Amino acid sequence: MTLNRSGGRFDLTKIAAAFPETAETMLLDTYLTDKPEASIRVFRIYRDIPPHYHTQCDEVLHVLSGEGTFWIDDPADEAPFAPGHLLVFPRRAVHALPRILRDPVIFLAIDTPRRAPDDVVFINPADGTPAGFIKSL
Repeated sequence: MTLNRSGGRFDLTKIAAAFPETAETMLLDTYLTDKPEASIRVFRIYRDIPPHYHTQCDEVLHVLSGEGTFWIDDPADEAPFAPGHLLVFPRRAVHALPRILRDPVIFLAIDTPRRAPDDVVFINPADGTPAGFIKSL
């Protein structure tokens, strides 16, 4: 597959299968499109994701594979996710994916506007940095 920053046809199964089994960062992603008004990515989560938020975009996630739990704004509202579910994290909404229950956890993400790779703010700064959060393949 050749990266097309504006559009095209993408084999999500093939893209998901290309992620390695391990990663040094919490997530690895691949941008399918990347324009100022929106980006579309496929990403794999490698470990539980602590509470954080994004300052620049709303994040819409379609679960392609795996199972786990997530919450938005209130840890008491932790709920499961599984393939076929859609998770919507509004800009600046604190959210977390505290438990991976079945690997691999892979999402199709639509970010509006574009999600910059360094757009992550951890509630507890000791939980991570943008460089340790995500890396693109």
